[in-house]
Amino acid sequence: MTPIETALAICALLVTPGPTNTLMAIAGAERGWRRAIRLVPAELCAYLATTLPLALLGAALLARAPQAKVAVTALAALWVGWLAVAMWRVPPARAGVVTVTARRVAVTTLLNPKALIFGLVLLPGPDGGLDGGPDGARLGANVAIFAAEVVAVALLWAGLGAALRRGGRQEPGLPAPWRRAASVWLGALAVYLMGRVVGLA
Repeated sequence: MTPIETALAICALLVTPGPTNTLMAIAGAERGWRRAIRLVPAELCAYLATTLPLALLGAALLARAPQAKVAVTALAALWVGWLAVAMWRVPPARAGVVTVTARRVAVTTLLNPKALIFGLVLLPGPDGGLDGGPDGARLGANVAIFAAEVVAVALLWAGLGAALRRGGRQEPGLPAPWRRAASVWLGALAVYLMGRVVGLA
């Protein structure tokens, strides 16, 4: 793929609704856009911590341990399911609390199955280097594109979440109906991921 094609492929996958994007939207709704963007470094660092090792060594590691992908997906399903339950169980008296933290964004991103596609397919590029590994120059350019798009998409989702805030509403927290809706969506994502683990999705 050309750099433009790679950028479009990365963007298409990044912008798709998923666990990390859902948390960034919730953060925007809870905190407002300016405060939510403080979580972007946590997302970016977590993505790079997962995708770079995969891009460099992932193909060889998966060849030796083919069940690793299934294990990561199962862990992601359990984590996202836990987030859904935790969000649903926020008592009404604490409905104004901020639930999306940098730690939750980082862990969710580390377990995001999208990272497998980025690290194993899109970042290395279609052609390896002379030693069979990814081409260094191509990988570096793709990582730069990836990092820039991670930031841009995170800002976009935080902005979408901030648009849900009530007019003139300044206190933190997500209105109860939106919190429940986000919980249901996260639960659906957890079920989908677990379906992939057992071969139903």
